[in-house]
Amino acid sequence: MIESFELGGAVVLASRISYVGEFGWELHVPAEQAGHLWDLLLAAGRPHGLVPVGIGVYGTTGRLEKGYRAFGAELTGEYNPVEAGMTRPRVKSADFIGKEEYLAARAAAPAAVLCTLTVDSVRSADGTPRYLLGGEPILRLDGSRLVDALGRPSYVTSAGSGPSVGQHLLMAYLPAPVAEVGTPLLAEYLGEQYPVTVASHGAVFDPAGQRMR
Repeated sequence: MIESFELGGAVVLASRISYVGEFGWELHVPAEQAGHLWDLLLAAGRPHGLVPVGIGVYGTTGRLEKGYRAFGAELTGEYNPVEAGMTRPRVKSADFIGKEEYLAARAAAPAAVLCTLTVDSVRSADGTPRYLLGGEPILRLDGSRLVDALGRPSYVTSAGSGPSVGQHLLMAYLPAPVAEVGTPLLAEYLGEQYPVTVASHGAVFDPAGQRMR
């Protein structure tokens, strides 16, 4: 849903979408009107508890809690849309670039599955809290590297805090046989191994999406 209206002299294009898993809108205005609109919204919202939360919620915390994929992180040419969990019930009849490959991927069992994992303990051997940042290898409990049937090693594609669930969250492609929810694994960071658990193939917070309705 897209709406257009005027607010404080600014022509606003409002899009009813959410990349953070909450009920809301994205407001689009010409760059020269953005500061003015920001001031208006902040002043109107302060009596109701409105606070600026920054890009960190949009790009990290809210996104990871909902299991939303990001281009350049989870969505790359290395993994196909089926492995990324981006398929839909049907495929349109019209032709499109990559259709043949997409249909082949749908017909085959995925070699890897994109998962959200929780970090069970962020404490290092000396008790210092360490927070994975992304790019770290995912290991089996015996310390061996996870590699899928196509020879792709598992690593953390995105990492960040999940304040709504009270845990540090990771996203990673795992070989299909170990991608089951509840599977315990390890993530290696700065030469130490931290216990992690496969938590979901999607959202760990509000998985039914009730807060967006």
